[in-house]
Amino acid sequence: MGDVIFNNVRQCGHAKAVFQMFLNLFQVTGSNKGVGFAVVRALCKSYHGDVFLTSRGVGRGQAAIADLNKEGLQPKFHQLDINDRSSVDQLKSFLQTTYGGLDVLVNNAGIAYKKAHPAPFSERAEVTCKTNFWATLDVCRVLFPLLRPHASIPPCHSTITECSTAVQGRFKDPSLTMNGLEKIMQKFVDCALLCAVLSRQVNTRTMDSQTRRASCPRSGSFIQDREIRKDSREDIVINTCCSGSVTTDMSSHQGTKTIDEGEQFCRTYSETPGCDVVCVPVQV
Repeated sequence: MGDVIFNNVRQCGHAKAVFQMFLNLFQVTGSNKGVGFAVVRALCKSYHGDVFLTSRGVGRGQAAIADLNKEGLQPKFHQLDINDRSSVDQLKSFLQTTYGGLDVLVNNAGIAYKKAHPAPFSERAEVTCKTNFWATLDVCRVLFPLLRPHASIPPCHSTITECSTAVQGRFKDPSLTMNGLEKIMQKFVDCALLCAVLSRQVNTRTMDSQTRRASCPRSGSFIQDREIRKDSREDIVINTCCSGSVTTDMSSHQGTKTIDEGEQFCRTYSETPGCDVVCVPVQV
């Protein structure tokens, strides 16, 4: 993931020495395990700035810090529950007071229901979108004002390969606004709830897959990239990357890559700022 960020800046014409001078504070959400943990590890090995590992549970986060300490790495920890606005606000206040800004934000936090979970699809759709889409968007809206010139935001996303061509077209529409995207997401949740009310049967396996993918559409990053280009702060880059099918709790350990291979995948393919660089389906 270190090279993901470096490649973003390199595309803007910066030398590596200048890049390392600018980026001093790294924030990775949902990083006590899985790909997020691997991203923290890679950043600690590659850069001299402060790298913050975050998790909902303080105990799990501190245990992850201890594991990295055993490897000779010194990440820092801050509690963060992206579904809790007060938790997000506390993180912002801490970063603003302690560092005066933020250089790199890796939005990795997210959830996925297990296939065998008894919850109905309507609940899965509502809860998953609440976390993976709206809570992540909330984190962006709270923390983006802290971004300093030359900052980088490489969000981790999934592919949307099982939606109809018409739906994919709506996500890919270059004129789509964030307000329009939020309406699409709300309609998806409303339709799921309506199916529950009408007691309609749905293909749970297919719809679960669509929920995981639809809940974190890459189009949101494209919209944010268009908006941030109008910002007076110089050279802020928003990219979108996908780790591929990784063996983690989120994929019920059904992936084909290790967490370090997943981190390497992002590093290899996320080379063009503001563009869709994902080329394979993914289990998140």
